[in-house]
Amino acid sequence: MDLEAVRTFVTVVEAGQFQKAAADLAITQQAVSKRVATLERDLGVRLFTRTPRGTELTIDGQAFLPHARELLRAAERAVASVRPGSRPLRVDVLASRSAQSGLMRGFHRAHPDIDLDVMMLFDIETAVTAILSGAIDASFRAVAAPGRPLPEDIASVRVLDEPLQLLTGPAHALAGAPSVTIAQLTGHRIWMPGIAPDTEWAAYYDDLVAEFGLTIEVTGPNFGTDALLDTIADTPALATFIGEPTRLIWPADHGLRRIPVTGPTPVYPHSLLWHRDNPHPALATLRAHLAATATGHDAAGTWRPSWVIPG
Repeated sequence: MDLEAVRTFVTVVEAGQFQKAAADLAITQQAVSKRVATLERDLGVRLFTRTPRGTELTIDGQAFLPHARELLRAAERAVASVRPGSRPLRVDVLASRSAQSGLMRGFHRAHPDIDLDVMMLFDIETAVTAILSGAIDASFRAVAAPGRPLPEDIASVRVLDEPLQLLTGPAHALAGAPSVTIAQLTGHRIWMPGIAPDTEWAAYYDDLVAEFGLTIEVTGPNFGTDALLDTIADTPALATFIGEPTRLIWPADHGLRRIPVTGPTPVYPHSLLWHRDNPHPALATLRAHLAATATGHDAAGTWRPSWVIPG
């Protein structure tokens, strides 16, 4: 069914005359008559009768009118659902407690009028595919895996260098240290069961191990953050890495310690990825907000792999 013909039918009803409807639609009266005739032919009924007082609806026209109006409202809702600025900005973060989620909370506080859909996709390939298809508008990602550059249509900018900290239980050998050098971690067991093979964070930690000779274990199932904290608290031989901005809450009797790592400080570099042709106006607002609040990159005394997404 031709929506323009339906819209013309409704306009004639509201105008009361074909001539006035033509003026309202900025088309000729002949074009109005042609559209109405086409709609009547498609429906197989007469919609109007001519009277000395003007144009009146037939019984079939009266029956069709509320449905015609609903068709037009449905069409407008469909267009609005994908019109830039009319739908929420869809942004992917790695986890709800991550530094990336913190960046989005800061953006929401600064721009509470912008509707957001925040989601969590697994790896960079999934995120890039979603950006290219338009399923999401942007994604926070730390690194591009070596040998797998971003597609040309994907733009990126560094937005945060996240320092890593050592998390230990109260009985760990390093628990009392105000800070530790990365060299002091050699020989200690760092347990990170959430490192999945072939992900950008796996590539990051592979480089960290190769650079500093660390021992990072990924054995055992990943039961989530709470189970990780329980195990670290109860096991003196284990520690783990967490990001400095990562929000964590644990029972008071766990006695966990967050210890800065220095000499150098490993930083996990986060970048925002988006499609170069994405017209959503809130995307530009997000990028401007992140640029205004971004910390310095590649600061003295920090380390990151050489193949991260460019800043």
